[in-house]
Amino acid sequence: MRNFNPAPFIAVAAVVTFAAGPAAAHARLVSANPAPNSTVAATQTLTLTFSERSVAAFSGFDVVNAAGEKVPLRNSVAEDGKTLTGTLARPLAAGAYRIDWRIASSDGHRMTGSYTFSVR
Repeated sequence: MRNFNPAPFIAVAAVVTFAAGPAAAHARLVSANPAPNSTVAATQTLTLTFSERSVAAFSGFDVVNAAGEKVPLRNSVAEDGKTLTGTLARPLAAGAYRIDWRIASSDGHRMTGSYTFSVR
């Protein structure tokens, strides 16, 4: 009768786990201005910074007011590929807002999210 040696299987599992680790990473929001759940003065520029470079054609965000209407916004991606900037035609009026973001990282993963903030 042969003895079963699990060592080769454990070694293969470890290699697969560590090799897939970086590829399985997803871009995440690391900072934003206005910050989530914050109350700010009227603002005309919003920035979101992510943990990974993005594909500009598939990345951006929308600002939605309390009535559920999108506020006109021009999105751009910084040279670092990680920071999205939204420029408004005029500063936001007082009220509650939601940012709905979407980002496609260079490895093809697409992530979405949202957060709220208020303007006083």
